[in-house]
Amino acid sequence: MFKASGAEYIVFVSKHHEGFTNWPSNHSFNWNSMAVGPKRDIVGELAASIKTNTSIHFGIYHSLYEWFNPLFIQDKKSNFTTQNFVKQKTMPELYELINTYKPDVIWSDGDSEAPSDYWQSKEFLAWVYNDSPVKDTVVTNDRWGKDAHCQHGGYLTCHDRYNPGKLQPRKWENAMTIDRHSWGFRRNAPLSDYLSTEQLLATFIETVSCGGNMLMNVGPTKEGTIHPIFEERLRDVGSWLNVNSEAIRSSRPWTTQNDTLTRRVWYTMNSSNVYALVLDWPTGSTLSLGAPMTHSGTTVQLVGYSGNLTWTARSGKGIDIHIPPIPTNKMPCKWAWAFKLSGLGNI
Repeated sequence: MFKASGAEYIVFVSKHHEGFTNWPSNHSFNWNSMAVGPKRDIVGELAASIKTNTSIHFGIYHSLYEWFNPLFIQDKKSNFTTQNFVKQKTMPELYELINTYKPDVIWSDGDSEAPSDYWQSKEFLAWVYNDSPVKDTVVTNDRWGKDAHCQHGGYLTCHDRYNPGKLQPRKWENAMTIDRHSWGFRRNAPLSDYLSTEQLLATFIETVSCGGNMLMNVGPTKEGTIHPIFEERLRDVGSWLNVNSEAIRSSRPWTTQNDTLTRRVWYTMNSSNVYALVLDWPTGSTLSLGAPMTHSGTTVQLVGYSGNLTWTARSGKGIDIHIPPIPTNKMPCKWAWAFKLSGLGNI
């Protein structure tokens, strides 16, 4: 299913804020997935399966703090002038995770109450990038202390569902949820609380156009299964990527992110080609775009549909793309169509 979704990396929750570790940690006695519950090394099994059967990068989410751990509560009462929790729990766990499972992504969280010096983040990251077994491949996020949040890291996450809607100077990630209101699975969630495939792709395209990656959260059931509605969304995105991957994978932001004339059109660039990702299919036979600058050698294609489309230059700047009648069964995809513009004058 993960392969079918088109995902390039997966981030699994090794430990959330309640402190339960999904691996047999030596530093979480009797509160781990081998001691109670499934009696399995969930992190290890998933890591092995992904690394053996796919080319997907395996990442680990880890919460620095724990809501109810007495050591953390004591450190907090001392205004974080003591580091008993960090020295006895957080750092030993992180070193154990990296040395044992060798993740490609370290996704830190639960940092915002204390500064990075308390968490010993600089020392840990120095080890990660210089001496760890993943030093040549690993990527880290920015949640390593309240002074590091949205400031320092391999890429920025800033806050949950971060989607600035404009080009950013740093690499960033939109960590968001398919269920609008929860990171976990809610048995009683109405259908309206889930993003539709169309809405999910709109968020995805906007994120990529502005230079970001999107991390789509899926909350598993208590049995550890993925509910059909999540699977449907993941497979839908994968189906869309099977057609439109050239507009997404290895793309980079263009000089313009969203069109100046037609709403809900976002741009990406791959090699010397510009892609106009249109969220709403034109109601007439013309798609008018204000950002591209054409010349005589410009060609236009609808990705997944054979043949070039005809076009007319707009006065000054812009292009009118003439849409031929396309039978429903010949449409390349159901949502979000990519128009490939080659030979533009403003690439």
